[in-house]
Amino acid sequence: MDLRQIAYIVKIADEGTITKAAQQLYISQSGLNQQLLKLEKELGLPLFHRGKYDLRPTQAGQIYIAYGRRILEQKREAYARIRDLAENNAGSLRIGLTPERGTTMLIDIYSDFHRQYPGITIEPEEIHVKKQLAMLMQDYLDIGFVTLTDQDKLPGMEFIHIKSEPILLGIPRTHPLAARANPPYAPYAEIDLSLFADDTFILMFKGSTLRGVIDPLFAQAGFVPNILFETASNRTLYTMTKKAMGCTLIPQTYAREQDAIAYFKLPKNPVWELAIAYRMGHYLPKPAQTFIRLAKEYWNKTATDEAPSRLPT
Repeated sequence: MDLRQIAYIVKIADEGTITKAAQQLYISQSGLNQQLLKLEKELGLPLFHRGKYDLRPTQAGQIYIAYGRRILEQKREAYARIRDLAENNAGSLRIGLTPERGTTMLIDIYSDFHRQYPGITIEPEEIHVKKQLAMLMQDYLDIGFVTLTDQDKLPGMEFIHIKSEPILLGIPRTHPLAARANPPYAPYAEIDLSLFADDTFILMFKGSTLRGVIDPLFAQAGFVPNILFETASNRTLYTMTKKAMGCTLIPQTYAREQDAIAYFKLPKNPVWELAIAYRMGHYLPKPAQTFIRLAKEYWNKTATDEAPSRLPT
């Protein structure tokens, strides 16, 4: 059995086209197509329905891809277990990171990790949570660092809790209701979101896990927010709020620029969870376990030692 050929077919299924799969595999489109045709001839059945714009697995293709994924995962696990047994400092660790804070964490802990495993290559993917979870399920990542709610957790996944993080309301200090806020870096005063029904908001993009937390808050407050701008960046949320372009809802980690922004906690203290995710049954080799330990230490240190003005972005 040709493991490379199996990897090719699985990649075609994931990408949906020969062209995209060939780009990901760094081989020619014609070469990949020949591999597919050769295998289909050998099996005596087509593995994909050929559409005008994409390829969809046939029943035979679904069977081949399902077993192919298992074979590739078993190979990776076998190699990882043997390396652990031999204390072989080699290989790679594929890690999913949420934008902004994930990279900051990696920079902080990388030197400690590299001292212990100088032969392990970190392969980081800075991507949003939903794509991370999909890549973990497809075994394209070993572990992922995600922020989500219980409703976002997929079956077949394991989640290691790191911390719960409150979601705060941020408004410009020039806003009339900012007078109700406590001084910068003091404990947050509480305020009702319904008081801001007539305000403009800058929010995280629709479909993000953060919107899954905050959209119900607007519904409970009895209004649909007037959204000026949607973004994928928490930096943009506080920068635009700092410039008095609107109000925002933002994770506490990003409660920066407090001289220009007044932050409030909300009734019932809405939170989401920062967690480490991996596919259920996926073997975590020693380097992955070490990386997880260093990450948990980093976040514990961040929560206890750093003032809000110095929290990572």
